[in-house]
Amino acid sequence: MSGFRRDDLEDHPPHRYPGYRSTQTRAPSRPPVPLPHTVSETTGTQFSRANLGPVDHDLTRQHEGRPIGQKIIVTGRVLDQDGTPVPGTMVETWQANAAGRYAHDADQHDGPLDPNFSGGGRCLTGDDGTYRFVTIQPGAYPWQNHPNAWRPAHIHFSVFGPAVATRLITQMYFPGDPLLDHDPIYQSVPPHARDRLVATFDFDVTIPGEALGYTFDIVLRGPEATPPEE
Repeated sequence: MSGFRRDDLEDHPPHRYPGYRSTQTRAPSRPPVPLPHTVSETTGTQFSRANLGPVDHDLTRQHEGRPIGQKIIVTGRVLDQDGTPVPGTMVETWQANAAGRYAHDADQHDGPLDPNFSGGGRCLTGDDGTYRFVTIQPGAYPWQNHPNAWRPAHIHFSVFGPAVATRLITQMYFPGDPLLDHDPIYQSVPPHARDRLVATFDFDVTIPGEALGYTFDIVLRGPEATPPEE
């Protein structure tokens, strides 16, 4: 396999962004050094259905009861740098519950935990690169970046792709969220690339009387790449 094109850094958030407080201490102080791609970067882990549980893709059926909140479906395609579907790759998600609370010991938000919602899912893409999750609309939550700081509703995505060099961790936001204009993580992405992080409401995905539907394509590298989570 040949090497991959270099990422277009003009589409990526900077390592250090003034409004995003934690980047001030964790950003590298020197520019990165480009290294040539070798077999270590142009190959990757292979996955199979044996790696999955029967309801890993459906976060609303992982416990005895139904979780609280608006049921949604999130689906889309994983594409490579040339726009070609990437089949058989692992897509993982994690998110807060409807009250904006993560099922994690480090989350000290006073929003209630939901005993029927763990917030983590995974699936493999199909032959056409399609993934599909059933979940709950996540809530916004406060964080300590600045006074009265709230994170917009979002879902984290981890996508492996065909090789180590295509691994992507990113966030998906929801259309029309007023908190996007005030969120330094979202605002750190260059303006021309921000829309790539916002899902599209899709009536064709919606299940009448049951779940709202959203589409969100993920592009690994190339000129239309989905920006990473900084």
